[in-house]
Amino acid sequence: YSQSNLDWIFNTYRLSCSIPGHEMDVRGLASTFFPEGAFVSVSRDRTARVWVPNSSENRGYKELHCMNGHTNFVSCVCIIAPNETYPRGLIATGGNDNIICVFSLDRPDPLFTLKGHTNTVCSLSAGKFGTLLSGSWDTTAKVWLSDKCMMTLQGHTAAVWAAVILPEQGLMLTGSADKTIKLWKAGRCERTFSGHEDCVRGLAVVSSVEFFSCSNDATIRRWMVTGECVEVYNSHTNYIYSVAVFPSGQDFVSTGEDRTVRIWKKGECTQTIRLPAQSVWCCCVLPNGDIAVGASDGIIRIFTESEERFASAQDLQAFEDELSKATIDPKTGDLGDIKIEDLPGREHLNEPGNRDGQTRLIKEGTNVEAYQWNMSDGRWLKIGDVVGGSSKESSKKVMYEGKEYDFVFTIDVNEGGPSMKLPYNVNEDPWLTAHNFLQRNDLNPMFLDQVANFIIENTKGHTIGPAPASAVDPFTGSGRYIPGAPDSRQGFGTDPFTGAGRYIPGSGTTGTTPAGIADPFTGGSAYSSAAFQKSVTNIYFPKTDGVMFEQANPTQILGKLRELNANAPEDHRLTDGVLDNLEKLLLTVSDSKSQDLPTADQISILWRTSHWPEDIVFPVLDILRLAVRHPEINAQLCGGTDGASLCNHLLGLMSPQGRPANQMLALRTFCNCFSGSHGRSLLLGQREAVLSRAADLRSVCNRNLHIALATLVLNYAGILHGRPSEIEAKAQCLSVVSSALEVVQDKEAVFRLLVALGTTVAGDNTAKDLARSLGVSSQITKYASVSDPAKVGECCRLLLDELQ
Repeated sequence: YSQSNLDWIFNTYRLSCSIPGHEMDVRGLASTFFPEGAFVSVSRDRTARVWVPNSSENRGYKELHCMNGHTNFVSCVCIIAPNETYPRGLIATGGNDNIICVFSLDRPDPLFTLKGHTNTVCSLSAGKFGTLLSGSWDTTAKVWLSDKCMMTLQGHTAAVWAAVILPEQGLMLTGSADKTIKLWKAGRCERTFSGHEDCVRGLAVVSSVEFFSCSNDATIRRWMVTGECVEVYNSHTNYIYSVAVFPSGQDFVSTGEDRTVRIWKKGECTQTIRLPAQSVWCCCVLPNGDIAVGASDGIIRIFTESEERFASAQDLQAFEDELSKATIDPKTGDLGDIKIEDLPGREHLNEPGNRDGQTRLIKEGTNVEAYQWNMSDGRWLKIGDVVGGSSKESSKKVMYEGKEYDFVFTIDVNEGGPSMKLPYNVNEDPWLTAHNFLQRNDLNPMFLDQVANFIIENTKGHTIGPAPASAVDPFTGSGRYIPGAPDSRQGFGTDPFTGAGRYIPGSGTTGTTPAGIADPFTGGSAYSSAAFQKSVTNIYFPKTDGVMFEQANPTQILGKLRELNANAPEDHRLTDGVLDNLEKLLLTVSDSKSQDLPTADQISILWRTSHWPEDIVFPVLDILRLAVRHPEINAQLCGGTDGASLCNHLLGLMSPQGRPANQMLALRTFCNCFSGSHGRSLLLGQREAVLSRAADLRSVCNRNLHIALATLVLNYAGILHGRPSEIEAKAQCLSVVSSALEVVQDKEAVFRLLVALGTTVAGDNTAKDLARSLGVSSQITKYASVSDPAKVGECCRLLLDELQ
């Protein structure tokens, strides 16, 4: 043997054992934390099974545990790491019944199920602190914590086939049939990776900054989280379904529709193992370095590099015999185009191959046989008989409704009733095709198995993934709007909390705030940090009483209103009567001692004039901002159907194309709505829309707008405090704060965002776990050293302690 041949012998994976544990395709595999050396498999036979190494001998596994809970195929599995409650960890499985089952290792039925997806759950990944990420054919991914959905990741335009949580907290990846991969941070899409030419089927994490993807385009790609594709690996000849990384982080293994498992070392495919099954669906690397592989024949096979775990000579021979009996259809594209008359005879096998896994076709009479070079044994192995002749002859397409298909079946559902056409291409998933056929023809979903099995039977097992959907990425399209520069109007919108001239209701004065006051919201001068250091009380959060924008300068507001009105187009000009009413209303709502009540007429005029043209409406919005604090006006404008109208109007003013002054005043108006019970219930009911629109404004460069955005989230956090059942709402608050902290520079806005975070997690362990899993601590650490203003650093340090 040459030295290179010796290297091959010592570094080659061979069969260790075959486990005929399932009745149908094995679709997912995962290595467990407990028992040692065990793994779990899931199958189309609707079960999940745990396998443990045989204690008596070096090789082989026995079934420890079988779990049932799905009413349809099980398509993916992952392990949730052990914690105090479940010291052995948990097993999560996803299925074609749209649900996720979570099992413990000691009972056959699920501890709980997660419902929320509206189509097959095809990918699962577990993160720290008990978070679970799921990908589904419904085009979304969802983030779960214990038994609740925290957030839904929307942005893909086709099935999400792959989903993984990255080691750096808060980062998640999804791969889709829309050919893209998306990076998500705290629930929002940060980056879209394009490059694959067909569905992305699998993802595998290398480190916190690198990952692999595999695709129906028969390539594997290596990416940096920052967006660059650093390597493309070619060797597979058909769809690649899964990729798994060895502990070294450099070498990996992949499986696909070309019947192979491929081992990659130092960027090269160093070994190709063929299986006697068409679809090799999944693989995982076990702690001892062995590889577990699941395929469409229902068998799990373990391959090892370790000689003491090699299968017996008898078992290896049986595996080879099984392989040689396989039939290979050229239509699957494994072997390229074949012309029988041009093929050499058996003598061709006397010449050695030049690389492991190389295939050679020979003519044996009228038959074609396929052989593969086995580098470690230095010989050609028969891998099957080729059926079906030239792929050119067998690829006649059928036209249906103007499109070409590989097959168009006629399905008779009712005897004597109209027959239905079922078009199908071999590159589509038969289950998805069957599902769509039933929906299109309004047929009972009970027929799903029947129709899918009919397709499989009649297409000779060409079960491949779904047809790619053409997609334009919504995040990177050229027409994307980037909100503009700050508002240039002088002296407009000075912030009520940072200057000394804060309006304090009940004090009747707009003078400076007394210096000893212990409210951190009244500006740096108002608060002595020395006094704080002596006590350990947390004066920052939870803050549950809401923060309002109270400051008013009626003279300035009215002056601006009259000036704009004088220059307004005639059809928008307000009469003196209307202006007088607005003036009376403003004086009533800006003087806390006023005994006057606003009249119905005044409220109606305020509502009408708040729809003035966008370039001149801001003084009216400033009156509206002050008015919604008045109990009468809060009840009338925020209650009933008027509440929905107010909310829609303000959301319209906050559109990304809007003017920063109007956006900021709409945010302040929402903040002030929290002062009354009608406003609070309106905003709770409209939370998702209000916070989503508000979060979109974080990229507008305007400090007053950022302070208003931070205050709005803070007020939401305050109202949600003490309500552990509102975890999805708290998840949205955490996501908005996290995304705002990426861009907000102003220290007052940062301070309010920190208080909002503290208020969201205080006294709620689930919210704390979610904040930890979103990587909030690493995001805020930089503020711990801020000493000007001192309240930022102090609040941050308290928050970091809370999240320890």
